[in-house]
Amino acid sequence: MYPVDKSTSKQGQTSENGNVKVVIRIRPVNEAENNEKHHTVTEAISDHMLVFDPKIQNAPGFLNTNQRDINRRRFKDLKYAFDYVFGPTATNKFVFEQTTKGIVSGVLNGYNCSVFAYGATGAGKTHTMLGNEREPGVIYHTMIDLYKRINEQKDEKMFDVAVSYSEVYNEQVRDLLMPRGNLPIREDKNVGVIIAGLSLHKPKTAEELLHMLHFGNKNRTQHPTDANAESSRSHAVFQVFVNQREKSANVSTEVKMAKMCLVDLAGSERANHTTNRGDRFREGANINRSLLALGNVINALADNKFKGHIPYRDSKLTRLLKDSLGGNCQTVMIAAVSPSSRSFEDTYNTLRYADRAKHIRADLKKNVMSVDFHIANYKKYVQELEKENQELRRAKQKLME
Repeated sequence: MYPVDKSTSKQGQTSENGNVKVVIRIRPVNEAENNEKHHTVTEAISDHMLVFDPKIQNAPGFLNTNQRDINRRRFKDLKYAFDYVFGPTATNKFVFEQTTKGIVSGVLNGYNCSVFAYGATGAGKTHTMLGNEREPGVIYHTMIDLYKRINEQKDEKMFDVAVSYSEVYNEQVRDLLMPRGNLPIREDKNVGVIIAGLSLHKPKTAEELLHMLHFGNKNRTQHPTDANAESSRSHAVFQVFVNQREKSANVSTEVKMAKMCLVDLAGSERANHTTNRGDRFREGANINRSLLALGNVINALADNKFKGHIPYRDSKLTRLLKDSLGGNCQTVMIAAVSPSSRSFEDTYNTLRYADRAKHIRADLKKNVMSVDFHIANYKKYVQELEKENQELRRAKQKLME
């Protein structure tokens, strides 16, 4: 956790239980799928339910086609219920409003929060999380909302915000804001999983933070593949640390500390559906290996009868996400899928994992530290308040002029 000055501290015991929130985003049909005349196999039938591989005669609006694989003797005709199902017309802003907007409230209340996008390559994960200039992604809207709420409370509270941005590429962890070599993962009994040597930055505004995000994205590993012309070949982890305390003159005060983790996972690729060779093939193998490890962790956490060891250490990705799955963290999983029969198996696998993830339980604890300042720290604290008051008085004077 992002550190604070303290002499003695005690974590608050306020807690609540809840399941991982799982939402599905069905992207629009793309040009290749239209040209190849693939039919639709996934459709939202309400805000909370979708149907996969329906019986065509019972599903008006689904294209009738003779292209179905003859080895599949019957339609699966499966209905899945989730916390929310976004159809192809949903915007990134709407996805934000139904998912991470609530998580911002959690962070400001002292709860650790995590959002990760899961799905096959080309399913729309990176578009959802990062977006583009025309349609900014969930991370953009989340950061704008976070700073808006901080500014609304700045008269009553002092906030300290810090960010880091890293990627897992071929089982190596890299810093995207200060590129360097492979960084080791450590576990601290007090703060949980950390990346040793990862740079930490303190943006003062949402614009400054988003500039850092943009800079990190340019350093992220991307290569074209058969399945996706702009394929992200790494898992990207953007972390935001928020410390806050009341602007009181008490020697003893409470500090709320929270971490928000926003993850854009690389997409899985089936080897028999690609001609990738060399580096691209090795990248794909490492991506699939880490996603398999993630699937095993999800299965273990979702099984209430499972009493064995959770296999977090099977990959760098699952080690990094240890704090985000089933622990002291409010978690949202955005599962991205294609509506097309071209991605039948990928979509089916994603839906099965998402359905399992619904059963993961979280034990949320509010991270409140009772801080007793040393006299020197207290003096510094008072000086900071006085400096801020002077700046406010000057700003007020300019307005009056």
